[in-house]
Amino acid sequence: MRYGPFLSVILLAGAAAGAWYWLEDVSSPSGGPPRGDWRRGAQRDGPIPVTVATVRKETVPVYREGIGNVQALYTVTVRAQIDGRLISVDFTEGQEVRKGDVLARIDPTIFKAQYDQALAKRAQDQATLANARIDLQRYRKLAQTNAGPQQQADQQAALVAQLEAQVQSDEAAIDNAKAYLDYTVIASPIDGRTGLRLIDPGNIVHAADANGLVSITQVRPIAVIFTLPQRDLAVVSTALVRGTVKVEVLSAEGRHVLAAGTLQTIDNQIDMTTGTIKLKAVFPNEDQALWPGQFVSTRVVVDTLTDARVVPTAAIRRGPNGTFVYIVGSDERASVRPVTVLLQDETRAAIGQEVEFGMQIVTVGFAQLADNKPVRIVSSDQPAAKSLTTSSTSEPAPKREWSGKHHGAGGQERRRQEGKGASDKPARQGTREAQQ
Repeated sequence: MRYGPFLSVILLAGAAAGAWYWLEDVSSPSGGPPRGDWRRGAQRDGPIPVTVATVRKETVPVYREGIGNVQALYTVTVRAQIDGRLISVDFTEGQEVRKGDVLARIDPTIFKAQYDQALAKRAQDQATLANARIDLQRYRKLAQTNAGPQQQADQQAALVAQLEAQVQSDEAAIDNAKAYLDYTVIASPIDGRTGLRLIDPGNIVHAADANGLVSITQVRPIAVIFTLPQRDLAVVSTALVRGTVKVEVLSAEGRHVLAAGTLQTIDNQIDMTTGTIKLKAVFPNEDQALWPGQFVSTRVVVDTLTDARVVPTAAIRRGPNGTFVYIVGSDERASVRPVTVLLQDETRAAIGQEVEFGMQIVTVGFAQLADNKPVRIVSSDQPAAKSLTTSSTSEPAPKREWSGKHHGAGGQERRRQEGKGASDKPARQGTREAQQ
């Protein structure tokens, strides 16, 4: 039983070391409250850091957004109007052509011969007509002096009328032959852009060919057919009655306006299967940003809010009683202000008259924020506005810095490990001495 005192000494030494570790961990160096609780208390009781934005006065357009596709204002498939051999193609694929520009030529040999034949037939009939008119004058003079029968004069008058009709028929035949001769030169019927060539020189073309020679689309100006829900029909119709309605086409990312045009017309009926209404807008498309067949996102400016109170969308909060914002007063305290949201998108929101221009609205720092809480402004509306306008761009995330709380926890752990190694040494020495 002589090991009893040794075990008691060991237990007393371990208890003393544990008590020292516990006091070192929970007490501050100056004897104050525990370190973690001290920092959390300071963060809870002190001003809350926030980012604010100023209520701005802006003119805000009211949009209705839809989806549509681009269509050429005119599309023409150029075909041959006569049968013949294609001797040349006078355009390049993708060329901008004007109305009347020559696109292709058909061998005109046969049609030129027919035209010349019609001209010769007219000349022959005109000569016959001239002789008949001379005879008519002679017979009429003889009939007036009773030197010749009146019947002969009347028959000659009928012959002259018959020959005049024959000359008129020759004129029509000449026009017909000239039309066929003109068809040998194929010209562009509209201003536009040519597509891919569908036939090569040397082939025999026919008026009945379905494919034609080439298609021409007018891309300046160009049209966009898009749809809106039927609930938007009233506001769009009202805007169209007031005057010109602006329509914008957005880029694929939705970051900027790709093209701007005007609303031309609204379809005369609603699609019963989808509950949507079709609209047609026309765009100048001078830079050819729009292309036929392209799917686009559109928005129609149906109204404009003048002198609207605008704040970043991040400032709008929602609760059981509706939408509200936090206002930072001159006493640097945040107060809750219920607001009415008139219009809102991804970056900004137009609110009612519950706030005044120039007020500071909290946009970042809502985690511990409450009514009448003291705050500390760490950033103004200038950087916040810039970030809102470029929120869709991808920027590298800032490097996160550790807070004092994390530093304190790490220091306590390191001190605990160091203290453990230092305190174990005298305990082991006491155990060896007791055993000896």
